[in-house]
Amino acid sequence: MEQNTINPPAIKRRGAPLWIQLLVWAGLLALLVILGLGLFRAQHPILKIGSKVPDFTLKLFDGYQYQQASQVSLSSLRGKVVVVNFWASWCVTCADEAPAMEAAWQYYQPDGKVVFLGVDYTDVDSKALEFLSRFSITYPNGPDLGTRITPIFNKNIAMPETYIMDQEGVLRQEQIGPFQSVAEIRSAIDPLLSGK
Repeated sequence: MEQNTINPPAIKRRGAPLWIQLLVWAGLLALLVILGLGLFRAQHPILKIGSKVPDFTLKLFDGYQYQQASQVSLSSLRGKVVVVNFWASWCVTCADEAPAMEAAWQYYQPDGKVVFLGVDYTDVDSKALEFLSRFSITYPNGPDLGTRITPIFNKNIAMPETYIMDQEGVLRQEQIGPFQSVAEIRSAIDPLLSGK
């Protein structure tokens, strides 16, 4: 027996009107551009060499004060070369760099023309203090409370990072990753002391 099947009439599917399609594609393209710019900014330091560093205040750990003060602001250090080193106790390469940073501080500290500031990034105070003690660090150090200082320099910070400002508070050197030796640190600082 033959069955007659009746095929329903074909439904013609129509896409969205061209103007809606173009609008959707333009929106997607705009979103990709915004995301791309955000990623680019996150991977590149905010401050550029030659730019004035905005003022900030670092609350210091007990035992790591600067001239008996429990906090220090960048603006109070005008006239000195300032070395800001971002580190963390959980950072392996920070541990590799720590002895060289302390040795460089010991070299520059007597004449008072250079100040080192250690900024502990997202750490537990007890672990940070353990780290400072283990490497016999003596230069001023404090936590970046609420991560307020780090984003001034770089929103996507990689530990360690070091930024060196001249006597006017202008960024002159940046070191992403650890310094390998005291000689390398001195090669970044000495030209600033001689006015170069």
